[in-house]
Amino acid sequence: MSDDVEVKTTEGEPVEHLAAYTEVAWMLFDKSAILTVQNHVVTRNPRISVSHKHKTWFLHIKEVQEDDKGKYMCQINTVNAKTQYGYLHVVVPPNIEDYQTSSDAIVREGANLTLTCKATGSPKPNITWKRDDSSKISINKTLSVPEWKGETLEITRISRLDMGVYLCIAKNDVPPAVSKQIKVSVDCE
Repeated sequence: MSDDVEVKTTEGEPVEHLAAYTEVAWMLFDKSAILTVQNHVVTRNPRISVSHKHKTWFLHIKEVQEDDKGKYMCQINTVNAKTQYGYLHVVVPPNIEDYQTSSDAIVREGANLTLTCKATGSPKPNITWKRDDSSKISINKTLSVPEWKGETLEITRISRLDMGVYLCIAKNDVPPAVSKQIKVSVDCE
């Protein structure tokens, strides 16, 4: 990911009234990790930096990654410590995991077929199955649907009418949605 994020907080009292020993520290609360103290970066993460202007302290995170998400805390160490919290949500577009997703299949007529589609992203993507030609998916002899939701598509007693291209579509409201085509051939002896 290439986006940068800036987390800021404003302390309650003017800088000129803080005692000489006052320190401002940023922490990743969820991991109990101290990130910065005053103008010094404590963490070994080169994407983290800190700055301040008057009474406002900024925590900068370059090239935000999914594991940067979490609860951040800015603490001003005065006689009575002051703490400000903020939560960083990181969204990631969906990505279909090819090695965990079914590839083209040849199935004997009358056999059962199971297709699997796995996707990553944040929030977790929803999987929808459709046929490329917009015809219905015959789940079994009594149920045909325009689309199927879930990581697994099971077709019982497949027939030659079920032959075609199936689309696995992954969406999580973070554009773009992604899809993979899986060609199903039926061996009609």
